[in-house]
Amino acid sequence: MGLAEEIFAVRGGSGHSGRLLGEFRRTTLLVPLSASEDAGLMSGWQGGVRWIYAFTGEEALARFAGARGAGANAHEWEYVSILGARLVDAVIPTVDGPTGVAVDVADEDASMLFPPVVGIVADAYAVDAGADRADAV
Repeated sequence: MGLAEEIFAVRGGSGHSGRLLGEFRRTTLLVPLSASEDAGLMSGWQGGVRWIYAFTGEEALARFAGARGAGANAHEWEYVSILGARLVDAVIPTVDGPTGVAVDVADEDASMLFPPVVGIVADAYAVDAGADRADAV
């Protein structure tokens, strides 16, 4: 089962969070680049957390671009392909402040958030890690 199917299963109540996280880590995601001068990964802020936008395919990315007003240019957005594991293990530690991953955010019934918590990101970057856990890393 792919990531989109695992998300669907979890949202429907028949999935398993461990399988979902494993599939997220194994999946190559499309992450749009910011149009700003820094050309970093596109992200947004919600609830004090930076959310990196990631998509399971070009169709999901195009829906997001269209929802943001890209119109006919939706298929021209630049993006990088990156494994979910690399996002949480290598990219998130380089970002200032709490950072998670928002997958397929333009798809109301198929989106999923992977927050910066223990078990998803390294304990040193998890907002719920106690001081004793962070020191052990």
